[in-house]
Amino acid sequence: MKISTKGRYALRMMLDLALNEENGYIPIKEIAKRQGISDKYLEQIISILNHAGFVRSVRGAGGGYKLTKKPSEYTVGMILRLTEGSMAPVSCLEDEVNTCDRAESCVTLGVWKKLYSAINDVVDNITLEDLVEDTKNIAGDYVI
Repeated sequence: MKISTKGRYALRMMLDLALNEENGYIPIKEIAKRQGISDKYLEQIISILNHAGFVRSVRGAGGGYKLTKKPSEYTVGMILRLTEGSMAPVSCLEDEVNTCDRAESCVTLGVWKKLYSAINDVVDNITLEDLVEDTKNIAGDYVI
């Protein structure tokens, strides 16, 4: 499993909004400049986040984007699943019911289940608030 730029940039964008939430609505161009990411690409990603209700937008002067919830209410897993889809390391674990013909006799299935469980345990137990705190601990007063 490899996280694409869409997933990584979505997480960075959400973290940027969390770090700068006291500034109100943040224009995409500001986020793009701080993150060193194309504003055109961020517009595609913010559209996904907006459609899912993770962010809200205001148009015009003073407009931009902000989080709809507190940073503590978003997990890394929520953001990555929205942009990446399933976090399953193999396709037979993507659906609730494993329909693989070899599931009952597959010795390696246990490995993939443990890996999937470990991935979910990590991404579902780290919030944006945790990342905000980590950023502050690393950068002091510097805000990305």
